Amino acid sequence: MTWNSRNVVVTGAGGFIGSHLVERLLALGANVTAFVRYNSRNHPGFLDLLAPRTKHIRIVPGDIRDPEAVRTALEGADTVFHLAALTGIPYSYVHPIEVFEVNAHGTLNVLVGARDARLERVVITSTSEVYGGAIYVPIDEKHPKQPQSPYSASKIASDAIALSFHAAFQLPVTVVRPFNTYGPRQSDRAIIPTIISQALTQPEITVGNTTPTRDFTYVTDTVEGFLQLAASDAAVGQEVNLGTGSEVSIGDLVQRINTVIGRDLPVRKKEERVRPETSEVSRLLSNNSKARDLVGWTPRVTLDEGIQLTAKWVEERLEMYDPSSYRI
Repeated sequence: MTWNSRNVVVTGAGGFIGSHLVERLLALGANVTAFVRYNSRNHPGFLDLLAPRTKHIRIVPGDIRDPEAVRTALEGADTVFHLAALTGIPYSYVHPIEVFEVNAHGTLNVLVGARDARLERVVITSTSEVYGGAIYVPIDEKHPKQPQSPYSASKIASDAIALSFHAAFQLPVTVVRPFNTYGPRQSDRAIIPTIISQALTQPEITVGNTTPTRDFTYVTDTVEGFLQLAASDAAVGQEVNLGTGSEVSIGDLVQRINTVIGRDLPVRKKEERVRPETSEVSRLLSNNSKARDLVGWTPRVTLDEGIQLTAKWVEERLEMYDPSSYRI
């Protein structure tokens, strides 16, 4: 598949991963419809950084929970990448109904719209959080799903309804499951920019539990995985992990960020940042062999390289971050 002149919709296009995906699609010559959540300022999120490249972009503001708005965005499309979601796990403890409506019902709206518009490819974004704490590692796509937060439950539902549309309607769906994507443009709701912004400005670093491990994947690697899987007939009807196959504890991550930034700050555990014990996911480590076998995908950016690139972004835009606060 060539992306040149293809008509592609990206939901959640103004967000972290979505904006990187839009940027890459534009560079490949695609005609992109960017579905962004409406706000009173009519601000398109990080798409405003792509202004010199917006010749082939159509921005459609709306709410993913509105089926008519989604249907409008999908008009004339060949492919949809569905990334619109509420991704904050702590936020899902406070607002579980909203999180489920956006993540599960929003996905259903995309699937119905894609079915009715007869799209050629539908890519649904999952999350490694659907696996919960690892029963075995590395985690492959056959690992049991364990809903340990309202967020993970909403994404399990989203994945299930997507696969049902493939079975029931032969909709060409692929479920892509990134493991802890990070990089420039990510908010300090996520752990890496949180630690970086604190390391740049604070006398200490506060985190929750330091023992859980995560498999961190740089955003450009995740984007390439999306594109390669969307272009693969063999990936239709499949769930596919995108992770590096290596893990690092949060405690070790703090030390690596300290080293990259050139500081040696003390680390303090802060209770408000700690997940409920039975909701904490203790270990995430990807088995990415399916992505390798299907499309030859392999991550290229090392964790230290990715931290350096992310730290440069955060340092140049510290006004976007609030390192003294805990954001959910």
